[in-house]
Amino acid sequence: MILRGLFLLARGRKSGINEFSGAMDAFTASLAPLIAFPLVGAGISAMGGQWAFALLGLFSRICAVLALPVIVYEFALRTGREALWMRTATALNWSFWMLLPVLFVAAFIAAVMVQAGLPMAQAEVVVLGLAGIYLLWYHWFIMRVGLGLGAAPALGLLLFSSLVIALFSAAPILVFPQLYAQAIQL
Repeated sequence: MILRGLFLLARGRKSGINEFSGAMDAFTASLAPLIAFPLVGAGISAMGGQWAFALLGLFSRICAVLALPVIVYEFALRTGREALWMRTATALNWSFWMLLPVLFVAAFIAAVMVQAGLPMAQAEVVVLGLAGIYLLWYHWFIMRVGLGLGAAPALGLLLFSSLVIALFSAAPILVFPQLYAQAIQL
């Protein structure tokens, strides 16, 4: 059901949202891998002696992961759509995995562009830009169909949530640049 929903939504099919459950167990299952990966990454950093960087990175990533469901919940609550938030948040959490096929397609397109004569650096910028735009559209579409929103409110929700997630993700580098510099030197 999850894969089917992801791929239906990826093709712009509204019915894909119906493949996701609005139950708490489905929501927590969608969060599990998004929290497990930062835990593993922090453990690896900590084993390398970078405790401060590991903890800061872990807290930053967990805040970034949890920000989206919280923002979706608050938006849904304020717009009278609270019954729809958990299913939408579940679909958004699972949508992280669409990064893999999108990057695979982007790599293929970049290879074709390079074979056609475009320098590798330019091909990478083009396909990564297109992949980023597609993934933003994908999140916008999930928000739109999941919460039953018009185009403009869904865009506002997308932009606000993306900004908050970017701030949480960049916080360790912005607040403690010396920890980041020290971590990449090792």
